[in-house]
Amino acid sequence: MNVIRVFSGTCIIAGLIAACHKAPPADEHTAHMASADLSAPRPAASGTQGTAGIPASANTAQARVAASPRHGEWVKIPWEPGSSDSLMAWIVYPSTSRAKTPVVVVVHEIFGLQTWVRGVADQVAADGFIAIAPDLISRVRGGPSTEELSGDSARKLIQGVSTAERNKGIAAAARYAMSQASAAPKYAVIGYCWGGSTVWAQAVNGGVNGFSGGVAYYGTPYMNGPQPIADSLAKITKPVMLLNGSKDQRIAAAMPAIDSIMKALKKDYAATNYDGAVHGFLRAQDDPKQTRDEAEEKANLAAAKDAWPKTIAFLKKNLGVK
Repeated sequence: MNVIRVFSGTCIIAGLIAACHKAPPADEHTAHMASADLSAPRPAASGTQGTAGIPASANTAQARVAASPRHGEWVKIPWEPGSSDSLMAWIVYPSTSRAKTPVVVVVHEIFGLQTWVRGVADQVAADGFIAIAPDLISRVRGGPSTEELSGDSARKLIQGVSTAERNKGIAAAARYAMSQASAAPKYAVIGYCWGGSTVWAQAVNGGVNGFSGGVAYYGTPYMNGPQPIADSLAKITKPVMLLNGSKDQRIAAAMPAIDSIMKALKKDYAATNYDGAVHGFLRAQDDPKQTRDEAEEKANLAAAKDAWPKTIAFLKKNLGVK
């Protein structure tokens, strides 16, 4: 596997603000996933539960979740303390001897809270954390529901979910999970595509008490509103990691500037751009494409095998788990 680590050196922040000031269009996530709808059914990959030790792929997630020995359940959570309006979330508890366990909030892609995201949450729990995956489309879809939306339906609805709404939903999920008797008062956030950008938004926002950092898979820190990107990134106080596939050229092209700004601001930040992997590589892995591309499938799986241990190491370090 050829891993390209993005460390482009120092640069003056003022010179980068103008280059990064213009935000991408509102449908940026739809645009860069349109070439390969990763939520669409495809021929099954070999091995019904995918590769052990990393999250299941799209095609193997249902079997993995169904066979999980961990306790997972649907919960309704108030958007804010005392609110009668609620969102749905999937929470999974680890098997552990620790008296208190930190929390990881798992943020879905533009496809909404599908089975694949629940599979990611299950793997997070397998790795020793309380995992909670909120359905951040709950309000715009008309209320909390366990019904899995199609990719097309979710994409249409998700454009109505603002950055403020995302932060509010993550805060609600984190508060709920940290309130459990077995939970420690610390949480981190990981997210994918739309959820990757949401991780950056949470880092800029600062989260609620206990926020300890975030891992953004193929998502950039462009914010809704007039602030230049450097002004937003200056607000970050917790560690952030960005993981991307080089075939996502939009994010790959943005990574050097993001890296330079974060370095100039002296932020705790790391990034990896995986050679030959696509946007959505953790979901895709080696699931066969409709038009086969074995080199790409191999690159996606290699990226997933490297990215997931990095993710768990990041979570353990920043959540204080040995």
